[in-house]
Amino acid sequence: MSRLTPISTNEVIRKLRKLGFIGPIPGGRHQRMVHMTMKKIIPIPMHSGNDISVGLIREIIREIEISREEWIAL
Repeated sequence: MSRLTPISTNEVIRKLRKLGFIGPIPGGRHQRMVHMTMKKIIPIPMHSGNDISVGLIREIIREIEISREEWIAL
């Protein structure tokens, strides 16, 4: 099983776009990625210079219902 590592916000956005999400849509403290057919909204923190933590990546993977291996392969 491959390990998850912290990745940049831009990398998370790129992976979500490959899965059919649109955005990021600005608003509030976080921007959002939206998938119309799955009816999912994923908030993405946009803090300059900081990577997205492994814990948050796990939450995103759980929310969009894909496996860790599928996420890493994107």
